[in-house]
Amino acid sequence: MSATTIAMEEFVSIFPRFRHQEELVAELLAQARRQAFTADTQLYWEGDACAAIAFLLAGEVRVYKYGESGREITLYGIGPGETCILNASCILGHNAYPANAVTVSAGEMLLVPAHEFRRLLGVHEAMRAFVFSILSERLTEVMELVHEVAFGRMDERLLDYLIEKSADGILLATHQRIANDLGTSREVVSRLLKELERQGKVSLGRNSITLLEF
Repeated sequence: MSATTIAMEEFVSIFPRFRHQEELVAELLAQARRQAFTADTQLYWEGDACAAIAFLLAGEVRVYKYGESGREITLYGIGPGETCILNASCILGHNAYPANAVTVSAGEMLLVPAHEFRRLLGVHEAMRAFVFSILSERLTEVMELVHEVAFGRMDERLLDYLIEKSADGILLATHQRIANDLGTSREVVSRLLKELERQGKVSLGRNSITLLEF
């Protein structure tokens, strides 16, 4: 079995939307460069040019914006089998990257040059379908985020966040990380967590939160 075949099988296992698209995958892999990254690697700052698009093989990436107050809000996360729709938009519109992107954990990605990505979109319907599906998912996520920020109560949003992000009832995260994801301040998160602890709903440790009633 050739190295190319192995690479194609690995790629399709991570990106199942490209199953039965051997020609497209072969062209993509022929132009792609595989790159490993560590946690907390800044991939983009707002205003950066996009020379390539990343197809995530492993790890997690967080896309976020800074507010005028200096606070952050997470727009969405990117996991294996996905790409960043803002990265795609940047390339297709010949614009600067409109947010910031940082790795949450170590992983690997395939970098496809911008000109090759545009060519593949023009030639292959499967690539267009992939991009449109990611666009639809991200648009829904961002609309939900806007609704939560504009209309949701912060204590309810925090509870929902803890339940969603915890594993076996435990969440390993700093108060600042939670604040960044929710678009609020660390002080607000700390105050609300203290109140939840007083109510017996959570137990707080160093960079850990244990859910007691969920």
